[in-house]
Amino acid sequence: MPEIGLDKGEGASGGRWMPLQGIRILDFGWVWAGPVVGQILGDMGGEVIKVESRRRLDFVRLFPPFAGGKPDPDGGLFFHSLNRNKLSLTLDLTQAKAVELLKRLVKLCDVVVENFSPKALPKLGLDYPALREVKPDLIMVSLSAAGQTGPWRDVLTYGPSLGALAGLDSLIGYPGERVLGWPMAYTDPASGLLAVFGIMAALLHRKRTGQGQYIDLAQWEATTALLPEFIMDFTMNGRIAGPQGNRHRRMAPHGCFRCRGEDAWVSIAVESEEEWRNLARALGNPDWCREHRFSSPEGRREAEEELRRRIEEWTSQRTPQEVMELLQAYGVPAFASYGIGDLLSDSHFEERGAKVVVDHPHMKGEVLYGLPWKFSRTPGRIRRRAPLLGEHNRYVLCELLGMSEEEVRSLEAEKVVY
Repeated sequence: MPEIGLDKGEGASGGRWMPLQGIRILDFGWVWAGPVVGQILGDMGGEVIKVESRRRLDFVRLFPPFAGGKPDPDGGLFFHSLNRNKLSLTLDLTQAKAVELLKRLVKLCDVVVENFSPKALPKLGLDYPALREVKPDLIMVSLSAAGQTGPWRDVLTYGPSLGALAGLDSLIGYPGERVLGWPMAYTDPASGLLAVFGIMAALLHRKRTGQGQYIDLAQWEATTALLPEFIMDFTMNGRIAGPQGNRHRRMAPHGCFRCRGEDAWVSIAVESEEEWRNLARALGNPDWCREHRFSSPEGRREAEEELRRRIEEWTSQRTPQEVMELLQAYGVPAFASYGIGDLLSDSHFEERGAKVVVDHPHMKGEVLYGLPWKFSRTPGRIRRRAPLLGEHNRYVLCELLGMSEEEVRSLEAEKVVY
């Protein structure tokens, strides 16, 4: 598990060039959808400057759990995960001087990221038309709930409610039972990833043409785009999908099966006839596997509850690890259902550097998830821990904008820098 300190210079990666080195991002993102965009761009070498203030914190700073167990805006562990590789600038954007400072900073930036409601930045004079006046080739992405236009543009939502709007929640639950919905704000990171794709395409376009552009990304639409087969099924066949539990339209068995131990489970999926035969061999070729109702994929799907009961008679006598290793040896897709502790102690994760240890002023030896992509020539890296609130005010204001210490102190006294 690699351990890191803090790089003095931005973009350094052990002497290697990083993919986005030299790209500067102004990050207005808050909570999850916006910050994950800046996090990914920062992981790949971009210099990301996060803008917030003590007057209006990114309130994910106040989400538990906290380092040391006590609420602290610099100790939120969720904040630490989403905001590594970022610098922190605190400006009270309700003050005209702060807005002017932001516009000066935008001149030095390539990308602006925000996920406020469509009304927020225009009120401050910081929307795309205003920023384009000071930086004509600027790329800006807005991740609002429903987009910048249309009758629902000002709808108020959080991630879970967007999942409901997009139809995602209607698919979560068990057959014949009430909809359970998705308890996590899945829409946030999904929208953030799509925003990164958009930014990369816009950067390529700018490199070719010199032109910047505005990216209007509706999180509602981005989440709906994750459900193509259900949309097509309704469009072509008039069928409305509902909760299916762990069932699959083609595979059977397919789902999680109880194992020996408290709340111990293994996931098994069988698609082909070869995999079904291999599963039967692994089970010891019991007589029931040769019953007519289990002789075809269609029959197995129709008798899925009985199939589950039979398989669990076998899995319940073994640990998840034992089932997984045996079925994998027979060529059957199966894996133990991990908890977080299992995941973080897995040797495969260790070997691939999937978790990275950083030291934070509020927590020594903090474990962050690593980068899932491994570039052979220009790898990204977690090169700095999440920033303390306003930690890089001097760097941004003095080094980038050329202000004097006296000027900065005066702005602090006026609570412009706050």
